[in-house]
Amino acid sequence: MVDNLKVERAVESLCQNGCAAVSATITAMELDIDSVPLNDLAEAERKMVLEELKSIMSVYDQPCEVKF
Repeated sequence: MVDNLKVERAVESLCQNGCAAVSATITAMELDIDSVPLNDLAEAERKMVLEELKSIMSVYDQPCEVKF
């Protein structure tokens, strides 16, 4: 069962880190890198977070610069 409140809180928390951090998080999640602090979420919830972050970032004309 998906906990929408947990998903919403995770998205809000990640977005507070700024555009570049969200872009880096999306990349890390797409590459299945374990550095993303979402270990308390189920796989379905993680997928929802990723889709929500992508949706949020789609409103920007240009991608944020990501520095690793």
